[in-house]
Amino acid sequence: MKLLIDGQAVEVLRGATLLDAVRAAGLALPALCHDDRLSSVASCRTCLVDVAGRGLAAACSTPAEDGLRIAVEASRGNRRDALQAIVAGLPPRALDVPADRSELVRQCAEYGVTSPDRSVLPPQRGLDHSHPYVKLDRDVCIACGRCVRACAEIQGTFALTLVNRGADTVVAPGTGGPWAESDCVSCGACVDTCPTGALSEPGLLLNLLPVERQTRTTCGYCGVGCSLEVSTRDNAIMTVTPVGDGSVNRGHACVKGRFAHGFLSSPDRLTTPLIRRSGTLAPATWDEAVEYVATRLAGIRDSDPDGFALISSARATNEENYLAQKFARAVLGTNNVDNCSRLCHAPSAAGLAATFGLGGGTNPFDDLDRCDAVLLVGANPTAAHPVVGSRIFQRVMDGARLVVVDPRRTFLARHADIHLRPRPGTNVAVFNGLAHVLVREGLVDTAFLDAHATGYEELLALLGDYPPESVADISGVPADDLVQAALTYGHALAPVIFYGLGVTEHLHGTDGVRTLSNLALLRGAVGPGAGGGVNPLRGQNNVQGASDMGALPDTLPGYQKVLDPVARARCAEAWRTQVPPRPGLRIPQMFAAARTGSLKALWIIGEDVLTTDPDSASVRAALDACPLVICNDLFLTATAATADVVFPVASWLEKDGTFVNFERRFQRVREAVAPPAGVRTDFAVLHAVASRLGADLGCATPAEAMAECAAVAPVFGGITHARLDRDGPLHWPCSSADSPGTPRLYRDRFATPDGLAHLAASPYLPPGEQCDADFPFLLITGRRAEHYNSGSMTRRTDNLRLLSLETIDVEPGDAVLLGLNNGDPVHLNSRHGTAVLCARITDDVAPGQVFAGFHFPGAAVNSLTSPSGDEVTGCPEYKVTAVSLAGPR
Repeated sequence: MKLLIDGQAVEVLRGATLLDAVRAAGLALPALCHDDRLSSVASCRTCLVDVAGRGLAAACSTPAEDGLRIAVEASRGNRRDALQAIVAGLPPRALDVPADRSELVRQCAEYGVTSPDRSVLPPQRGLDHSHPYVKLDRDVCIACGRCVRACAEIQGTFALTLVNRGADTVVAPGTGGPWAESDCVSCGACVDTCPTGALSEPGLLLNLLPVERQTRTTCGYCGVGCSLEVSTRDNAIMTVTPVGDGSVNRGHACVKGRFAHGFLSSPDRLTTPLIRRSGTLAPATWDEAVEYVATRLAGIRDSDPDGFALISSARATNEENYLAQKFARAVLGTNNVDNCSRLCHAPSAAGLAATFGLGGGTNPFDDLDRCDAVLLVGANPTAAHPVVGSRIFQRVMDGARLVVVDPRRTFLARHADIHLRPRPGTNVAVFNGLAHVLVREGLVDTAFLDAHATGYEELLALLGDYPPESVADISGVPADDLVQAALTYGHALAPVIFYGLGVTEHLHGTDGVRTLSNLALLRGAVGPGAGGGVNPLRGQNNVQGASDMGALPDTLPGYQKVLDPVARARCAEAWRTQVPPRPGLRIPQMFAAARTGSLKALWIIGEDVLTTDPDSASVRAALDACPLVICNDLFLTATAATADVVFPVASWLEKDGTFVNFERRFQRVREAVAPPAGVRTDFAVLHAVASRLGADLGCATPAEAMAECAAVAPVFGGITHARLDRDGPLHWPCSSADSPGTPRLYRDRFATPDGLAHLAASPYLPPGEQCDADFPFLLITGRRAEHYNSGSMTRRTDNLRLLSLETIDVEPGDAVLLGLNNGDPVHLNSRHGTAVLCARITDDVAPGQVFAGFHFPGAAVNSLTSPSGDEVTGCPEYKVTAVSLAGPR
């Protein structure tokens, strides 16, 4: 369509508004009630333009039409009048807000609008500073409604509303009480969109100093990989705001990435190395600590290299993980290196690789926009991956069907078309049952399978044992619900599967991943068949990257097998030393070796294994038995407190490198603030110890480490810091400098040796634990939205005001039988340990099941959990632990 804007010809696409057309002409309009991400309401009238033959129109909501003539400059006075009318209802201080924090102030300056002289000021409507992160000044609110729409349309929480009438209209929490008691999830979307500063961050309006530096980086909390802009002054963070352009988060964030950075300045922060002397950790110099570690490790290297093991970090950068596994292999001479993906998504890597050829999600997250059905399994993304949860919810609100498979009634389960609630540990039966229905109803894409898959006949033979009625007996899922779920997925044209730890953290987690992947193959909804694919939701910020970099006992960088002589030779050439040919120990095996005395030294980078690993008593026994335990951490965690040497290290906001998110997207991490004096990066610590051992790790900078990794791992061959800085994120595989990366895998063929996907005929097998008379309840563990991992960072921020302690979620009927009220202490016992938590009575959990998070070490939740692990990868069965409950004594 062509329009004339002040005599200038402009062409816009159908569906554009007059505001779009004016912008296309290179002109600007005030639009105080408008945000491009939100629906238009045209309430402020500050974007008025004159349309020839029609008169004044709100540009933000008026559709562009072919041949329209728009007068922008001639209608400037009308816009000025609208601005003046808004300002007339505000106190003079509304225009004292710094211009970079108030769209209203900037537009008033542009149009020459000032506060009117008046003898009577507007009534004072007051402040609401009850919330730790969102502050409301009602007197500066212009009732534009942007915050209300942002809460609904971006976050999907519907926590805000407009109250009162006329000039008294103002935003308020929908519950009617203080903001802190509302349904607000603290994502900050309302603050981002507010045009006046009525909504702000703590102390922001009082801080009139300008920003000194802005740094774009990638969030260091969950695996979504949100792009953030960090504003700093005097080496302190002023604000963290989400970035929109080209980012997976599209200008959105969650409470952790947006606000939970106060841990940087915590008085608990470690700033000097510690060495255990006479049984007590005491301060030491860096030279002393490095020398002590190097001397001890030199003896192990020379006598028994496999007496050393290293647990690398899913919170560290790719470059640090690359250097860590290189240190173990090239300096100490062992493949005893692993990372916390062992405890969460090792079954994803194994299962996806066995099925499709590569151990990562098949599709970019943006494929969600094109899907017509979502199958969400064993994941609660509104808590664990809030930005993903919000986007899934919005897609459902826009018309996509939603099937949730989860024992808990999560937020998204409450909004699902169908919610299947299987007994924990019965996933494989449920997935086989869904596949049975797809076959029975003729919803299998046999042409796709003939061309691109193998194993269909074997699967058909197995599926005869899983009719809906039999699956109902195994899983507790009603047969009719199972059928409806299969039909919903089977009739979709572009279905997408997202799954989480509820699939992987089981005795048969790899089988769960493979049988779930069967569904996408049966529908031809992956790879050459397009669709939305199969996508694991990664928990920690760089759990994908830690594995990508080779921090695993059986794979080198880029998932090259340790047993592959060609891969070992490639690494040996770059590292100038031989690579051990035998796979090393997994984390559970490391602990077992320590308990038997064969492991002499364990280096733990950035993990609080005493809090996060299962069967805490056995972990503590391993740490106590190991002659040398080294920890890198920000704080003296429970694990660090047991160590012999502790290195104080930098956080994600204080280092340079890259992360890989859950969709295989390499993104840059940049230092926003310098670490405190006395603190070093994990990268520098590894270099220092290697140097003292007489070894040269090379890779003097993170950029050089990424370049070397690209040289030894063909799958990353085209990825460099310079290219990421220039072109933005890249999805692996990216094998050459001219490769655009691969957001969507398997467009032509699968990455298995035969080029075919491999369907899995995996039978249902029972979980590692069963309830009995002594332990009649099933405990499921998982994440809370307010905290992260062991909580060592978030518990040192105001997130602690949002959630101050861990609870045990109990179903209302069970609570009655146990005589429990909300807040009552509950004594939990399992076959492995004990814990005491306060009761939270909720129908989120099913009868006979309870749920707890693991973010509070004092709660000792993982003292209860089972040591059983996935038979393929050793991933712990966190989701099935038999427990007993007893109320107040």
